[in-house]
Amino acid sequence: MKTYQANILNAITLISMCLWAFLTYESVDGKSQNVTALIPLFLGTILLFCHNGIKNENKVIAHIAVLVTLLAIGGVFAKPFLSAINEGRTLGITRTSLMLLTSIIAMITFVKSFIQARKNK
Repeated sequence: MKTYQANILNAITLISMCLWAFLTYESVDGKSQNVTALIPLFLGTILLFCHNGIKNENKVIAHIAVLVTLLAIGGVFAKPFLSAINEGRTLGITRTSLMLLTSIIAMITFVKSFIQARKNK
């Protein structure tokens, strides 16, 4: 998989899973939906805007995308994924697992491309 393909897959997954979770939220014990639940949406949007730069092999944009992807991995794992597991929410586990999986795939693809670029130098 090429770097820009992994990035677009990750961006679409972050955006779609976040919107799905936000729009289908059902209150438990009177808790309202928190705006921080939209963070993966914003990260996915940033990655979406980085797509053309990554496709054109712009190093600065690729490094920005790596940073955003790293933030997505840490942010999704830190609270949403662990909370979904602790609360036993199957759909939450599925959504966050997909976000983590595509983010990790994108990160691996970025690292491989950086190593290849270094070898080609």
